[in-house]
Amino acid sequence: MKQILILLLSLSISSSFAQEYFPTNTGVKSSKNKVYAFTNATIYVTPKQVVKKGTLLIKDGKVVAVGKSVSIPKEAQIINLDGKSIYPSFVDAYSTFGIEKPKKENSPGQKPQYDASRKGYYWNDHIRPDVDAFSEFKFDTKKAKELLASGFGVVNTHLEDGIMQGNGILVTLNPNSSDAYRILAKKSGNYLSFSKSVKSRQSYPTSRMGTMALLRQTYLDADWYANGNVKNTDLALEALNSNKNLSQIFNAGNYLDDLRADKIGDEFGIQYTIVGGGNEYERVNDIKATNATYILPVNFKKAYDVSNPFLANKISLSDMRAWNQEPSNPAILAKNKIPFSLTTYKLKNVKDFTTNLQKAIIYGLDKTTALEALTSVPASILKNDKIGNLKTGSYANFLITSGDIFDEKTTLYENWVQGDKNTINSMNIKDITGNYTFNINGLTYTMAITGEGAKQTAEIKKGEEKIKSKFSFADNWVNITLKDGDNFIRLTGQLNNKQLIGTVIDNNGNESQWTATYTSKIEDKKKDKKKENKAPEVVAVSFPNVGYGNATKPQKEIILIKNATVWTSENNEVLNNTDILIKDGKIAQIGTNLSSRGAKIIDGTEKYVTAGIIDEHSHIATSAVNESGHNSSAEVTIEDVVNPDDINIYRNIAGGVTSIQILHGSANPIGGRSAIIKLKWGENTDGMLYNNSPKFIKFALGENVKQSNWGDLNTVRFPQTRMGVEQVYIDYFQRAKEYDAQKKSGQPYRKDIELETLAEIINKERFISCHSYVQSEINMLMKVAEQFNFNINTFTHILEGYKVADKMKKHGVGGSTFSDWWAYKYEVNDAIPYNAAIMHNQGVTVAINSDDAEMSRRLNQEAAKLIKYGGLSEQEAWATVTINPAKLLHLNDRTGSIKVGKDADVVVWSGNPLSVYSKAEKTIIDGAIYFDIEKDLEKRKAIKAERAKLINMMLQEKIKGGKTQAPKKKTQKLFHCDTE
Repeated sequence: MKQILILLLSLSISSSFAQEYFPTNTGVKSSKNKVYAFTNATIYVTPKQVVKKGTLLIKDGKVVAVGKSVSIPKEAQIINLDGKSIYPSFVDAYSTFGIEKPKKENSPGQKPQYDASRKGYYWNDHIRPDVDAFSEFKFDTKKAKELLASGFGVVNTHLEDGIMQGNGILVTLNPNSSDAYRILAKKSGNYLSFSKSVKSRQSYPTSRMGTMALLRQTYLDADWYANGNVKNTDLALEALNSNKNLSQIFNAGNYLDDLRADKIGDEFGIQYTIVGGGNEYERVNDIKATNATYILPVNFKKAYDVSNPFLANKISLSDMRAWNQEPSNPAILAKNKIPFSLTTYKLKNVKDFTTNLQKAIIYGLDKTTALEALTSVPASILKNDKIGNLKTGSYANFLITSGDIFDEKTTLYENWVQGDKNTINSMNIKDITGNYTFNINGLTYTMAITGEGAKQTAEIKKGEEKIKSKFSFADNWVNITLKDGDNFIRLTGQLNNKQLIGTVIDNNGNESQWTATYTSKIEDKKKDKKKENKAPEVVAVSFPNVGYGNATKPQKEIILIKNATVWTSENNEVLNNTDILIKDGKIAQIGTNLSSRGAKIIDGTEKYVTAGIIDEHSHIATSAVNESGHNSSAEVTIEDVVNPDDINIYRNIAGGVTSIQILHGSANPIGGRSAIIKLKWGENTDGMLYNNSPKFIKFALGENVKQSNWGDLNTVRFPQTRMGVEQVYIDYFQRAKEYDAQKKSGQPYRKDIELETLAEIINKERFISCHSYVQSEINMLMKVAEQFNFNINTFTHILEGYKVADKMKKHGVGGSTFSDWWAYKYEVNDAIPYNAAIMHNQGVTVAINSDDAEMSRRLNQEAAKLIKYGGLSEQEAWATVTINPAKLLHLNDRTGSIKVGKDADVVVWSGNPLSVYSKAEKTIIDGAIYFDIEKDLEKRKAIKAERAKLINMMLQEKIKGGKTQAPKKKTQKLFHCDTE
């Protein structure tokens, strides 16, 4: 049967249904292709083309004509829609309708899978562009009716599984037809995501940066394959190449991943349509710069139940803001002219779509834009001009409503799909609105019925007392249950000549007649309604949009620091009573009695000024740290996963840190490339990354890479021994050497991102920072490097550096270490706090690093320990967190010391920087003040006030009957070298 359907679809999916290919076994055949003329309606041909008192003529499931003057054929059935409106049915561009997502198999006791399980396909199971959604599709009548009731007529559906997920199908929600007619396009789009397939246990990738690297390599391999360079057939790459011209739809899920997805697309000339996460408003300028069309979910957060103050204090400010700000997301994108469609995706209940959409409109979304987001924009995404409009030749998919489709009072009567009627609410519902009085058991009640059609509601009172009641109106029958004291009374009735007449049943089951007499018309409360629908206050977005964020991004200033004690970190020089002029982001002058017109003056009397602290080994400000799926992950880069919203950035600048190297973890011998950033709190990722920064990569030795502590089930990946680690390096460098030789030969070659990176090391274009502990392995790696004619740049951790300091000096490698960590695992048993001083005394460039989010904001104190452990001078100790790490990062010509011409990365301290009592009062990066201790106090007060305001707003939401959720405490995951 499926083959027959495929044949029909391939013959003509979009043609009129002129011939029926299937026998019917339901009796005498009758034609479904009637002609209908809908007259006197307000018709939205498109969101911006509206015909008043117009006629819509449909035949054979298509629009034949639309307008004011339409010639109606004799055989047409005429339906008078005077006072009613016709809209195109909605289109959901991102759905999983009718396709069940596979469930992840729980396989306790199974070892990791490193190789692909699919034969004849790509080397990675999570790349599945060959998946055909049509073969997985089964029409879901129940779900279809739910979507029809929310106004949808067409959905674009697919199998949501894998990084590359295959093609989708475009299907109407016509429950009265067959798949041959319902499916409008068998290949409606090519789908991607950042999530692995649940159908495979293949380990790689284990991180977001691994996924991005895999996508890059897949695109490169697909191009190599398309050019006929591969002898073997690869069904996945063939499918990927055949899907190139389809809409490319990427499910990202939050603003950071939106930008990451777009980054991949830009590298390969692909403009993705991006399924967002609802927080795009946080970085709307960056979102606009992607030039992408977005598909936005409307699964707005429910308010938190903050009635318990103790539990309310557990809720993060960012979560509170999300509840308050998310409904404004569509309006903000619209204001910034960012095209988007709306989707039911992520909604637990489709019925919430209409409510949430109306909420978005209250929060400022223009109704025309809302209609475009449900019709013309998704049609454009799917490259189908026959849906999302009522132009001649389009599918007869339309809604009949009592009025404005987005008004909560409006009733959706019918949803026609491909010319077939689906009744949502009867159009024959009588208007029973008004004020009524009735008597039961000698008691008089008043009833005010408001609303429209099936949405009519009632308020019942006894005198001034409001009586608890439930009211419904369906099929022209009123059903009321009211509770008056201990009495429950049930009433049913119908309208008869301005009276509601029916039956009443009391507590005892006694039945009698009742009559409610109409007394007056309901007063027009439109003005009051406008007040009710006024958008609540939306708190301002900050940069980043978390506590301690900036209202505006800090800007470069002309700054003159006067009369300070300056630790220059230049040849241990200390300058007393000295001025520093900062201009255009640089240190412009150093001296005494300096002046500059318009400069911001900072009094440095009795204060100390230093270069900003540099952390050579950090894991803050990232969304991932390890890609552990392979023993080499040189293809991944931390630059892909920098997280500018990490609160630890702010905590670091409060501790005087201005630059960090974010290193990959130590899960494998060859890790990923690093990111070197300035801690510009409030900037986006690109604004934080160093321009033209030196290239680094993380290597690792020791227990972690050979999986000593991973558990028996996980220790199956090579290498398992320290000598195996050495062999990994030799093997990969030899491969990189051969790869580089082929590349330089001018012959065609398959671009391999991993080997490209390793070749950069051999060519001395990329530097290694290696996680290390044991002296034997330190010796080993230096020898391997020398075998391939390059040097190791930095041994980080290196707690046994004191044993091989002379050999390190000879090799030319630096040491970045901890001040006094030891004995936290077996291979650290020989660590001593004199390690840094011994390496320093041997002439090794030594830095103190953190590898820890807490320690990183106290590196000034870590440096001070070197005075106690080893007798370094104050200036020598201070150099280990300023100029020395700058040298190790090859940035000492730009930062790390106070010198004219260098970047203005400067810290003003309240006292001696090595003192536990001193505080960073101002942290300046590139001439902009990113931390000010006085403004920090202001921020704390502002956060307290904002929390109180948001809590009060959530309390009001609960009082008004809004849905709430239990408070949740958000715990931030802090990364270390061995974090999975």
